[in-house]
Amino acid sequence: MNAAVATSVFGVFMVATVALGLLAVRGRRGGGGLTEWSVGGRSLGTVFIWVLMAGEGYTSFSYLGAAGWGYNYGAPVLYVVAYMSCGYAVGYVVGPMLWAYARKHGLVGITDMVAHRFGRPWLGALVAVLATVFLLPYIQLQITGMGVVVSTISYGAISLNWAYFIAFAVTTGFVVVSGLRGSAWVSVLKDLLVIVTLGFLAIYVPVHYFDGYGPFLDRLVTEKSEWLTFPGHGDSGLGQAWFITTSFLNSLTVVIFPTTVAGYLGASSADVLRRNAMWLPAYNVLLFVPMLLGMAALFVVPGLVGAESNLALFKLVTDSLPAWSVGIIGVAAALSSIVPMAVFMLVIGTMWGRSVLSLVPRWERRQKGAAQLVVVVAGSLALLLTYTAPNTLVRLSLISYEGMAQLLPMVLLGLMWRRLTLLGAMSGLVVGVGVVCGFVFTENDPVWGVNAGIVALAANLAVALVVTYAGPRERDERPDDEVLARDEWEADRATVNVR
Repeated sequence: MNAAVATSVFGVFMVATVALGLLAVRGRRGGGGLTEWSVGGRSLGTVFIWVLMAGEGYTSFSYLGAAGWGYNYGAPVLYVVAYMSCGYAVGYVVGPMLWAYARKHGLVGITDMVAHRFGRPWLGALVAVLATVFLLPYIQLQITGMGVVVSTISYGAISLNWAYFIAFAVTTGFVVVSGLRGSAWVSVLKDLLVIVTLGFLAIYVPVHYFDGYGPFLDRLVTEKSEWLTFPGHGDSGLGQAWFITTSFLNSLTVVIFPTTVAGYLGASSADVLRRNAMWLPAYNVLLFVPMLLGMAALFVVPGLVGAESNLALFKLVTDSLPAWSVGIIGVAAALSSIVPMAVFMLVIGTMWGRSVLSLVPRWERRQKGAAQLVVVVAGSLALLLTYTAPNTLVRLSLISYEGMAQLLPMVLLGLMWRRLTLLGAMSGLVVGVGVVCGFVFTENDPVWGVNAGIVALAANLAVALVVTYAGPRERDERPDDEVLARDEWEADRATVNVR
């Protein structure tokens, strides 16, 4: 009976999700090109941008990984709140800059930007391939995360394999047709459920299991004090230096992450992004809930090991709540997989449709169709590897964020400093990716107590600067306004002065 009730609630919401995604583009199908599909026609307002970009931060990790990290380690998991909040502050400056640059030159992603900046279409294709390698693991992880959630809330009635397929089918069902706008509409439903369910659990679990926050926190301090200090429980190596370097690296990387940039470019104005950057940190308060509940599970369901620890929050939920509420909480967690997965798939499709397949003459005028085809292919590949070789993408996921960080000099420095040469940027990128792969795949991350990605980024930047200064200057006849990104406020003031 519990399985039937929870599964029925889940099924109703999944149908509503697809319908909402398709409804988002009602009346727009006729005139929708790649720009409308990939960045919502650059017309999304404050509310849609807020829920869309918040949705990228609230993935299945929020319900599974954050609780699991809290259960296993404790304090180190707070790096998520730290880097996201700092990243929003960086995005206050970087977001409007990238938005203005893309709007001025008709660009739809970071692959477009680097190709335009350095005047080399093939460079956009190269970055698209590299970024795809780093993004595919995120699709696979969201498929896996949703599969675990669906199987758990159905009390085992839905197998993991079927749950994986549902995740793929629901996401592909609306993102191919509705693009970024559909993801934004679904994000509204997801965020309402996330706020309600996490708000409820923040009150319910301490009261139900510990008679309130006072007794719970007293037990936590008295019996599990190791979880409240760095480096946390066990021999994790996640100490203060790791926390600082990881928070710093990720706060810079998140602003040039292809999915974040898609959110930037979907905004109707630069002011929307500035307001968004001010309000987004408030959403991060909710991240404390699964982290705290993960530590609460230490007392309620002790002894979880390995992948089981990621189910710490759901063990509390299924143990004490009625089936209908388990279903609703599961829907919130499932949508927290679907929305970011949709944006990941959309971004991969956009990069390939615009920067890779467009280099083939027959596809040049069919960029949107090519992008939609790539969405299906990328999702299918991630689903296939989830079934047949799950560890392949899991290993790649170890370098995803740190690998993406190696694009920082090429993207951000390149758009602000004209002297950076293509050879310098490429040399730094090769060295940075090589160093981070070396550290991670030899299991030396953290290295010397710090995040291996920041060591790789330092080497990347050093090589890029040395090669740029030692090599010949590149000849580019375009004016600075054509090559570099300008602060939108400066551009506004210049326009006013001209008038």
